[in-house]
Amino acid sequence: MTTEKINISRISPVLMAFFVMSFVDLVGIGVDRVSKDMSLSATVAQLIPSAAFLWFFILSVPVGVMQSRLGKKNMLNIGMGVTALGLLVPFLFYTFPMVLAGFALLGIGNTIVQVSANPLLVDVVPGNRASSFLSFSQFVKAVGSMIGAPLAGFFALQFGDWKILFLVFGIVSILSVLWLGSAKIEERVTEGYKATFTSSFKLLGNGFVLLMVLSIFLVVGVDVGFNSNSGQFLIKRFEIDQTAAESGRSIYFLGRMLGTFAGAILLTRISTGKFFMWTSLLGIICLTAIVLVKSSAMAWVLVFLIGLAVANIWPLVFSIVIGRYPDKSNEISGLVMMAISGGAVIPLLVGWISDISNIALGMTILIACMVYLWLVSVYCLKKQ
Repeated sequence: MTTEKINISRISPVLMAFFVMSFVDLVGIGVDRVSKDMSLSATVAQLIPSAAFLWFFILSVPVGVMQSRLGKKNMLNIGMGVTALGLLVPFLFYTFPMVLAGFALLGIGNTIVQVSANPLLVDVVPGNRASSFLSFSQFVKAVGSMIGAPLAGFFALQFGDWKILFLVFGIVSILSVLWLGSAKIEERVTEGYKATFTSSFKLLGNGFVLLMVLSIFLVVGVDVGFNSNSGQFLIKRFEIDQTAAESGRSIYFLGRMLGTFAGAILLTRISTGKFFMWTSLLGIICLTAIVLVKSSAMAWVLVFLIGLAVANIWPLVFSIVIGRYPDKSNEISGLVMMAISGGAVIPLLVGWISDISNIALGMTILIACMVYLWLVSVYCLKKQ
């Protein structure tokens, strides 16, 4: 229930779910490590993020409908449980089909977690702090994303098996289920109203909702596309070795982490429309620059700045559309999460173009996505 005071005992286990949410970003590490272990082409390697993010398109709206009946907390715990299972499969059975199966389960669990965690967080924080806390939740998520690559390297160096990372994160997921299960959370419910498939998809007839859903599709495509391709981009473009290139992914997530932390503070003082516009513009500039620069040192700086630019766009779009239609939170949450399937489509497109031409040209797909987001931000600013 939305209250005027911040209740840490209710907020903390929900924020922990955002840490679990970050585990889907293991797709980037999976692309690099599995590609090397199994000698995969760029296109085939990008089936790993596709296997994970495809489920957002298939399951998000059904989960949103089911959530209106079972409750956000129950659905969130189910999602974290499936996430744990998805992490254990590739740890126990390391073949490419089982890797894809594990990442598919990880995607299914993550779909449920993302559909449930965001509106549940809105329920447990004061109404005027929703944008700020949604940005802070992305800071928590970015922490998990950032430590993935260093932990994989540590386990590979110390124990000769980077896949121990899956086991560790699987255990964390199970502990998070137990913590949230023990928390007393009162959810906001619209009496006498239940979401349906019809009510969900009918919202796509609303031009504003459609613009924002497509924005989520593209910003997730940029995020996952850069995450899963940055390692190979740094290796091929600047001849950086694999371990250092994986560190580039951590620098990206460091930028995202600091960006979401700064966003949580700045959004208490700056309108969401202005923040959306400026951060989208920064993304266009930095993605264009990294394709053009020759200096590897400058590339590291730009990797950080791209993470900084992308960090807040997702929570900004989500808070803008939920703020416009708060009584449709379950339907909108389902549609927005369905749009996370952009993480299945855009990286595959980048990988395909990289195979038929070069990876620098493939990365221009991400620039085009950011241009669309900037145009939407300008439109939102005019309507705000």
